[in-house]
Amino acid sequence: MIAEVTQTEQGYVATFDRKLAHEPEQVWQMLTDNQKIHQWFSGLQLEKPGKDGFLSFDMGNGNFEKMSITNFEEKKQLGFEWGEDHVLFELTPEEGGTQLRMVETLKVFTDHTPKDVAGWHVCLDVLEALLDKKGIERTLEWEHWYPEYKRLFESMRVSFE
Repeated sequence: MIAEVTQTEQGYVATFDRKLAHEPEQVWQMLTDNQKIHQWFSGLQLEKPGKDGFLSFDMGNGNFEKMSITNFEEKKQLGFEWGEDHVLFELTPEEGGTQLRMVETLKVFTDHTPKDVAGWHVCLDVLEALLDKKGIERTLEWEHWYPEYKRLFESMRVSFE
């Protein structure tokens, strides 16, 4: 399911909701265990968990971006800076699994924004496939979702900087 994108006074918010057939503990491990993180989002690493902690992102050229953790509640919330933006994962236990919500707060749109949002979409698809022990072709998924997000942003009359 495509993310809901809304405009706010500060920019835009992309909200992804996923109903996962797995307990919050399993989903939390996917978000906080580096071996599991690397399976669904290579280059992202939890360096120091907790409210004073941070993640790092390998920019691919030998440089790493440090991203401060803003929200951390065991098995419930993980939020962190994402460049000038913010990413928040929220886990809510439900009958038969977990409701996973990811909210990305976007201050500025660029021509790269639809690619990033499509990338998060695919990362969540991969995370779910891993939990379900299923295969998924990341590149094909991205090639499907990127045009959808580009159309969505264009329909909102977003001007890219």
